Amino acid sequence: MFSLATFTRKWARESVTAIHAALSLFIFFFFDLSDAILCIVYEFFDYVFEGKSRGCYCTEAALHTTGENEFSETLVRRNNIFREMWFLGFPRKFKLPWKMRKSKIHESVNRWSDCGCQSCNSWTKSEEGNLHVVVKDSTSREDSVQEPSENVIFIHGFMGSSYFWTETVLEHIKKDRHKLFAIDLLGFGDSPKPRDNLYTLRDHVEAIERSVIKPYQLDSFHVVAHSMGCLIALALAAKHSTIVKTVTLVAPPYFPSSVDGSVLNQIAPKRLWPPLAFGTAVMSWYEHIGRCVCFIICKYHNSWELLIKLCIGKREIPWKIKDITRHTHHSAWHSMHNVICGGSKFADEHLKTLTNSGVKIHLIQGDCDKIVPSHCSSNMKRNFPEVEVDIVTGADHDSMITGSREEFAMKLESIWYSC
Repeated sequence: MFSLATFTRKWARESVTAIHAALSLFIFFFFDLSDAILCIVYEFFDYVFEGKSRGCYCTEAALHTTGENEFSETLVRRNNIFREMWFLGFPRKFKLPWKMRKSKIHESVNRWSDCGCQSCNSWTKSEEGNLHVVVKDSTSREDSVQEPSENVIFIHGFMGSSYFWTETVLEHIKKDRHKLFAIDLLGFGDSPKPRDNLYTLRDHVEAIERSVIKPYQLDSFHVVAHSMGCLIALALAAKHSTIVKTVTLVAPPYFPSSVDGSVLNQIAPKRLWPPLAFGTAVMSWYEHIGRCVCFIICKYHNSWELLIKLCIGKREIPWKIKDITRHTHHSAWHSMHNVICGGSKFADEHLKTLTNSGVKIHLIQGDCDKIVPSHCSSNMKRNFPEVEVDIVTGADHDSMITGSREEFAMKLESIWYSC
């Protein structure tokens, strides 16, 4: 009986695996075809609405790398069985009818498929290039003890914003001893979303420098980052290794020994389950399908937000929902590839710079994280024993922050004052 039960369970698992593999093969085959067709469709509409095509990454010729190889190979080296077929190559080898017609080029802040509402364009009224920064500082109060404050820069993750920090842990940190800077990364939240920027590590770091470090004249600071923001934090800290005090990394995507393509396979493997993994795979592998999703959700975010308000009966919608829509496809697509995939190869170099400078690095990760593999933290600890690793039991990708806000704030303060 035991053997029969064991055989039945094994057969059931193998059957489910086989069915999942077959469905995945069929569905992603359909996505490959759809993305190839949408390549032509979007090129046509770009000519109609903008006068010219801005180009995409369906051919390797579209990738222009620098000597420092800042761009990720995953921008062009994404397997698609229709990539080299005639109907994808045809519009690139021959002049299609809309290419032969001379059109007036319409330059605008936003592309036709992006949102152009007052909120999304509000950043153009401020100094060009400056990020949206939320500053929490109570050291100037007359009734407070005048002590030197600790500067802390908070960096959110992919498709996030400063809300991730301001709505969670910042209210639990003693502001009479700290000056807190929560930023919206370039291309996200209320920060600029330039259409011609390629959102490399350098672009993100320079944006933080000109928006926080230089205008506030920081002579020392701590940095706290989550997910994708960890790679930007390492680059920023390594560049300012003489003044940075501590670096706290929460769920960092650390793949130092992988080439760009294998990083994409680890971060966003083509699978149907769980739903979050499926969504990540679609948005990471399919440039034009991802643009369609952003066209439907992000371009019309005001309508979606109004609908959600009516459904939940509240005047404000949850900040997590706002974060999902406050970006463009261009900024999200390039940040995903040039930071998470392409930036991973610089992680060891940055970590080496920081450890050699004696900067304290603290890593925090949940043992139930389904987005960043658990071996990321163990690999970093193995390669850099100086890194302090804290594994939070029962926590997922962000619940160690959003689910235990006061405890996380206390942990941060203990890190800052133990250096």
